[in-house]
Amino acid sequence: MFRLDGKVALVTGCGTRGEGWGNGKAISVLLARQGATIFGVDRDLDAAKVTQKIIQDEGGTAYVTTADVTQAQEVQALVDDCMEKWGRIDILVNNVGQSEPGGPVEMSEETWDGQMDLNVKTAFLTMKSVLPIMEKQGSGSVVSISSVAGLRYVGKPQVAYAAGKAALMQLTKTTAVLYANKGIRLNCVVPGLVFTPLVKRLADKYAGGQFEAFVAHRHKQVPAGYMGDAWDIANAVIFLASDESRYITAQSIVVDGGLTSATP
Repeated sequence: MFRLDGKVALVTGCGTRGEGWGNGKAISVLLARQGATIFGVDRDLDAAKVTQKIIQDEGGTAYVTTADVTQAQEVQALVDDCMEKWGRIDILVNNVGQSEPGGPVEMSEETWDGQMDLNVKTAFLTMKSVLPIMEKQGSGSVVSISSVAGLRYVGKPQVAYAAGKAALMQLTKTTAVLYANKGIRLNCVVPGLVFTPLVKRLADKYAGGQFEAFVAHRHKQVPAGYMGDAWDIANAVIFLASDESRYITAQSIVVDGGLTSATP
């Protein structure tokens, strides 16, 4: 089940900064393990190359490049590059995002705009370039990585990130309806608190660098008693990318250990 042989997957944010497994890295490797050919893009080319090496060492096929996916011309160029190399795009994974602290008063307009660009506009631009290709093919699956911050307050003052991730879910749902009769499915995976290398940077931003206390607090927040990891997110992506989910579109699958169902 969940085989992706013969399919080409374009994954944005395919690398992980630092040691360990971030969502994009795990998603790319697991897609390749299921048989997909990976076209990965990341603003950190060195991080992307680490992902590429893992895939190639395991006998998979991957090409990686760098681009600023907030820029339409760069998105179109990487999509054209993927098509030139492999002639099709069957899976698009939108895995770009970033959280910056602040409420409307404290946050600068520049930070707000940057958050909207990273968390929403990137997916809009990739969809704009990839959906016509999938429509011509008669099939395709788009999986965008949102966040439970787009569903509820999760204890951090990050209004732009929360608004952006909520918008991403609605962008996905609305577009999915428009393309449902064209053989194209669009869904979101909505991670809760996930233990990735990003947590260290979040501790610096939101907890004064008190990493161990920040981690313990996040574990305690989750009804399951622990944060998930990047593989929990990657497994959900594999399901939505595969033909086994052929009747699922315009949905958001929450992967959060019960967080959003519990009282804050």
